[in-house]
Amino acid sequence: MKLEVRGIEEGQPVPEKFAFGVFSEQDHMSFGPNRNPELVWEDAPEGTKSFVVIMFDPDVPSVAEDVNQEGKTVSKDLPRVDFFHWLLVDIPANVSRIPEGEDSDGVSPKGKEPGPAAFGVRGVNNYTQFLAGNPDMAGTYGGYDGPCPPWNDELLHHYHYEVHALDVETLGLSGEFDGNAVRDAMAGHVLASARVTGTYTLNPDLRS
Repeated sequence: MKLEVRGIEEGQPVPEKFAFGVFSEQDHMSFGPNRNPELVWEDAPEGTKSFVVIMFDPDVPSVAEDVNQEGKTVSKDLPRVDFFHWLLVDIPANVSRIPEGEDSDGVSPKGKEPGPAAFGVRGVNNYTQFLAGNPDMAGTYGGYDGPCPPWNDELLHHYHYEVHALDVETLGLSGEFDGNAVRDAMAGHVLASARVTGTYTLNPDLRS
């Protein structure tokens, strides 16, 4: 099975048009275009009944107290956890492409609705938790929201775009389901998978 994420080459930086946050000399970070990239996949195995799209960052600090704090850095040695940026399940077996900007085209303060969408069912990404304490941004973030790693993180972040071919038409998920729920529901049903990985940072010391 093959996956192409148009505009993102394996191991190369994710373009800013796909990012939730972009570098700013004045404020460290400003909102980006936040468009989902176009995904195209092929060679799904016989018996495929649906697809799942997952995008996640495995490099997110497990402790957030120093994140984006002036005069502090987030050590590259800090343990890291997965942060889900995009969850789309129950994509019909006859679909093999998601157009650019279809699931996100700009930052939506207070989030986007999860649930049925044009190409499947949206799950809830981890901006829901990350922005919960911000009164201007708090809400439920369904579908795609792109990279925005801490601007003071010593570690370059990696973004895994994945498509999984499943042997079931639906995972039976509804409501505000998250990435761990998707992984649990997929277990034992994955016929094939493909992945493209890009990188991103807002740390000026890593950008140069």
